[in-house]
Amino acid sequence: MQRLEGLMRKALQQYNMIEENDHICIGVSGGKDSVALTIGLANLRNYFEHPFKITAVTLDPCFGGVESDYTRLEELFAKHQVPYVIKRSNIGKVVFDDRAEQNPCALCAKMRRGLLHDTALELGCNKVALGHHLDDAIETFYMNLFREGRIGCFSPVTYLSRKNITMIRPMLLATENDVIKAVRRADLPIVKSLCPADGVTVRQDTKEFVFEKTKEDPAFRQKMLGALQKSGIDGWQPVNPNCRKPKKEES
Repeated sequence: MQRLEGLMRKALQQYNMIEENDHICIGVSGGKDSVALTIGLANLRNYFEHPFKITAVTLDPCFGGVESDYTRLEELFAKHQVPYVIKRSNIGKVVFDDRAEQNPCALCAKMRRGLLHDTALELGCNKVALGHHLDDAIETFYMNLFREGRIGCFSPVTYLSRKNITMIRPMLLATENDVIKAVRRADLPIVKSLCPADGVTVRQDTKEFVFEKTKEDPAFRQKMLGALQKSGIDGWQPVNPNCRKPKKEES
């Protein structure tokens, strides 16, 4: 986890993601990204320059009418002294049964996002942390380009004026491989998604495209990061570009 935490700390500093006494709601799907994000922030509480609180929140869509089992996450978060809230919902039923959506991911994401924001406010949180990493950013960029014909990406920090809440993405400087290594070495438990569309979405096609480009050029991801930051689109230009660099990963 040391390298991942270093990359997270750098992102927090570069984009001023955390201020003193923030209370951060972490959206936890149960997948590797959100679990790694939670443990990374839990550890960073001990040495980050600003004191902050975290609460992990899982919104179970109950796909197929089945409640997912998050017992292992409850045990993990209790061990790291992370308050954990699980909310069951009918999102799975609405998306796949009632609406029978041809493009289920868009509606599902919208409904989950709205419920997460409302839950964060109920818990007294002023920020919401999401587990998007650099690969997610690159994939989003190309999905916008190829599917919508526009240049754009999600933002490192987004203030939602209607909710008076700020969304942050602390892992955006880390690659998916960084996350995978951290999860494996720390032996973190993962809850497999029960979503019927898992692995067959448009994003999966784009993920394979990025993977092939990286095989051709191992520096592809870092070049894309540099392009996003230099262009400054969607808030990607660092506020504090000269902050401390993370330590190199031990061999």
